Amino acid sequence: AAEILRYTNAGWKPSDIESFSNMLLTVYYPLMRFYFPQANGNWDGAIIHSIMAIAIFTDNRTMFNNAVNHFMHAPVNGSLLKYIYPNGQCQESPRDQGHVQLGLGEFAGAAQIAFTQGVDLFSIAGNRLALGYEYTAKFLLGTHPHCYCTISEKAKNIRDCYEYVYRHYTAMGMDMPWTKIAADSMRAKASRSLLSAIREPSARPVANRGVPRPGSIGYIAGATDTSATIIPGNALIVVPGQSIQDALNAAGGTGKWVLLKKGLHVFPATLKIPGGITLAGEGSGTILFLDTASGSREAMVNADVNLKDVVIRDLVIEGSNRTSPTSDPNSSRSNKGGYNRGGIVFRSLVDGQMKNISLVNITVRNCTFNGVLISGAENLNISNCDLNENGGNVVPGPKLQHNLLLTHCAKVKITGSRMATSPFGSGIALDHCTNIFVSDCEITRNAWYGLLVTESSDITVNINLIEANDRSGIILEFLRKGSANIMVNNNLVQYNAGYGVESYAARNAKVENNKYEGNGNRKEQQKLSSEKLVLME
Repeated sequence: AAEILRYTNAGWKPSDIESFSNMLLTVYYPLMRFYFPQANGNWDGAIIHSIMAIAIFTDNRTMFNNAVNHFMHAPVNGSLLKYIYPNGQCQESPRDQGHVQLGLGEFAGAAQIAFTQGVDLFSIAGNRLALGYEYTAKFLLGTHPHCYCTISEKAKNIRDCYEYVYRHYTAMGMDMPWTKIAADSMRAKASRSLLSAIREPSARPVANRGVPRPGSIGYIAGATDTSATIIPGNALIVVPGQSIQDALNAAGGTGKWVLLKKGLHVFPATLKIPGGITLAGEGSGTILFLDTASGSREAMVNADVNLKDVVIRDLVIEGSNRTSPTSDPNSSRSNKGGYNRGGIVFRSLVDGQMKNISLVNITVRNCTFNGVLISGAENLNISNCDLNENGGNVVPGPKLQHNLLLTHCAKVKITGSRMATSPFGSGIALDHCTNIFVSDCEITRNAWYGLLVTESSDITVNINLIEANDRSGIILEFLRKGSANIMVNNNLVQYNAGYGVESYAARNAKVENNKYEGNGNRKEQQKLSSEKLVLME
């Protein structure tokens, strides 16, 4: 409105413009300039939107660029890629659909303002904003897309935030079928939103680009509605309320399965996993929860340092101190819970002492210690797992716990998995490991690095999505000898706040054919240094 008054014959004097500018810069901007990414993402969407508008009215390019950078790289919940996940799910999807649409509308409003200045935020990360809109509209209109949560049925009324998003993307040649239905349903009630959505038609022909699609890398991961199709007839069956540990003890060393039926399994002490067993659930409906009264930290540990031949599959390990989430996903994040709990922790005394361990289709979430920590294992397979919101600031401190931490491990395959949203750690951390293969994984939104490689060798990182981590997407760090024989190729590495790939004194490191977009604020998307630099921060 102020722009219209300023640039039309509305009677505004220079003193009026100065007075309004003074109000923007001394009353509003000081309250918003530090953003608030620790809140739900709709806060920063609104702040970014507002700061962009203030910057344009006051002709402050530095302020505008700061808002654009925050849109792409903010920590916690503050950026677009923190708010909308690669599958289109939103950070507030488990809260209510009113807040989801509020956040989407604010990020879209910021993108609309930026577009008037020649900065295209609509198209970043494969049109991520379009994906979020389509996902949400699809749910509001009666379908149920996959969600890494229980998607909320609250406030399912369609809000007036679809028109200009629909018109922008269709003008760019994209089909937005669900967004179109939502926009059509609101058009008769719309006013300002409809007027501000209209644009002069382009004289250039536009090629059809199809519909926005969720990323396929590492999707879908973790425990799902289904489980292993073939359960051996001699499996030991455990229903909620029965002792899991008794069944594990009975099955140990026999090769038998222990099948945990659907439901909440609360156990009184850390489970001690013996060798020679398969521990299976019935998918996402099988939830394991260590009783908070136990005084113990880990949900599972190895019963013997010589652990061998173990499969854990098709179940959920809930690391929170509560079994049901609050209505506000941000208020119940693991870093705000004030508890000390871990997921799966298997440790041996020497390298290779544990052998033949597989984690398949499991979800480990909300642990303030590591989600999965395995030390001294050989022949380790982690397949189609979802490790998220693990790795807090409990002892021994922040940046030392992660979604997945492997130390002194060899012959490891990590495939088809999701390592996301560690509040203080990395998605994957490899320390003194050798012969590791990481492929087809989503490694996203972690507060430290996406993939942290320390003093390790013979590592292949291939065809992964590595995005929106608060430091570099991948780092090969140097401590004493550095890492060697590293292949990083054909990954999509985008919108990490540091470099796409960062490396120090790695020997025989090949970083090839990766697709980079929007990493950091510099032209260089990777830093491959021969310097023996020990990072001190």
